Amino acid sequence: MASTYSFDIVSDFDRQELVNAIDQTTREIGTRYDLKDTKTTLELGEDEITVNTDSEFTLTAVHTILQTKAAKRNLALKIFDYGKVESASGNRVRQVIKLQRGISQEIAKKISKLIRDEFKKIQASIQGDAVRVSAKSKDELQLVIQRLKQEDLPVPLQFTNYR
Repeated sequence: MASTYSFDIVSDFDRQELVNAIDQTTREIGTRYDLKDTKTTLELGEDEITVNTDSEFTLTAVHTILQTKAAKRNLALKIFDYGKVESASGNRVRQVIKLQRGISQEIAKKISKLIRDEFKKIQASIQGDAVRVSAKSKDELQLVIQRLKQEDLPVPLQFTNYR
């Protein structure tokens, strides 16, 4: 049996589920009466979604549909970082929604400080865009997971490599 146990804290999302959510959103936009003739487009890039539509009113409706479809596919809504609404050609509006992936250094430091302050026997180390947490007891690691789920951070957290 191992003398220490560990897990990683990461922030990621299932890209295929996001593709499916965007596809469902596009289909619903095409069938909804209030959005049918708006010529709304959603383009999925590598790390962003670009929405191009008629007005800010339809943009709000697209946000609602996208969030509903993402939530049904178990995607955290914190992955969407809504950019500024810009004017596009032909009296249209465009918005870029950045997709958040990975834990920034600032948030990783906040997480490791919280773990150090509240759990004395547990080590937390920052490794790139993840945080590795290790301890001698699995029970202590479970307490850390429960505590981090209560914390309201600007990124969604997943707990992987639990061993």
